[in-house]
Amino acid sequence: MKNILYVAAIVLFIASCGTTKNRNLGNSNASNDTVRIANDSLEYEIIIIEPGFNSFINSYAKPRGYFEQNYLENKNRFLVTEYNQRVRQPLQYNSNLYLNEINYDQNVDYGYEVNYLLYNYFVYFSRQYNQSFGIPTRI
Repeated sequence: MKNILYVAAIVLFIASCGTTKNRNLGNSNASNDTVRIANDSLEYEIIIIEPGFNSFINSYAKPRGYFEQNYLENKNRFLVTEYNQRVRQPLQYNSNLYLNEINYDQNVDYGYEVNYLLYNYFVYFSRQYNQSFGIPTRI
């Protein structure tokens, strides 16, 4: 059975099929902004469906190789923990932004690409929705 590393945008997409949420996603076509990276040997994948994310990766994000994998893993441990804490506090944080927890096991080597995309998703999320995670949002 394949394990999936869910990112908030995926959960938003799945959850929005059954509910109506007010989340400013712009006018982009979501199918053009789907990023999927799979590591079949580990049976993990990351799928990000977020209008504008693909453009962000291609235009603003630091290029692949700019950060080392260890750096990205350390950042992602912090960011996922912070994000998940916000999910658990819907009265304090906007529940339209923080829908479901991200399943990120810090003991699993997801590889460079998954960590790169997850980190950049948090940078994008911070910029797009004016959220502060203690990471630079100006690139």
